[in-house]
Amino acid sequence: MVRIISEYGELLLRAMGQTLLLALCGLVFACVLGLFFGMLSVLKNRACNIIAQVFVDVIRGVPMIVLAFFIYFGVPYFFQNFLNKNVTLSALTAGTICLALNCGAYMAEIIRAGIQSVDKGQMEAARSLGLPYWRAMHRVVLPQAIKTMIPSIINQFIITLKDTSILSVIGFPELVNSAKNVVADTFKSFETWALVAVMYLIVITILSKVAKILERRLNNGR
Repeated sequence: MVRIISEYGELLLRAMGQTLLLALCGLVFACVLGLFFGMLSVLKNRACNIIAQVFVDVIRGVPMIVLAFFIYFGVPYFFQNFLNKNVTLSALTAGTICLALNCGAYMAEIIRAGIQSVDKGQMEAARSLGLPYWRAMHRVVLPQAIKTMIPSIINQFIITLKDTSILSVIGFPELVNSAKNVVADTFKSFETWALVAVMYLIVITILSKVAKILERRLNNGR
């Protein structure tokens, strides 16, 4: 393991950086998607509720590896063969889209639950003061809902971080993909994967501690 750390430690650290970058990019866009579909799911409009539910059910019903292959290979194929346009997606772009869609479906449920956890009287009071629905949602309901959502969002980031390992199948240079190259060069499978497991464990443990600290402070009103 000492040889792997000395010769490939920098490579694996860069790969962990790529993993964190991919997870962060996916989470940012997932928050946008989650907010959009989460808001649709709480509107008093049947059509909007159905659209949000279909998105959540379809994305959560498709294995992430299938979604990754579809985006990376299927989407360019569709543009080339049906629209006569050459479209290529980089592994980072395809990976970000895949994570954003997958994580966005779960974020939509987190946001929906967060909004519904706020007492309905808060919205009614804001509306009675003359605030329009969207301003009341923005100024009154969402700030309270975010407090309950932050721990779940951090936990979802941890899950997304672990899900990046699946994207090694499309060639993105994240930690698992880089570890495969190290194993191919050194034939030291046990040591390499043990080191990768420790790296994941350290990062995920730190994020888990942060989530618990935030949750404790929010529960204490600090």
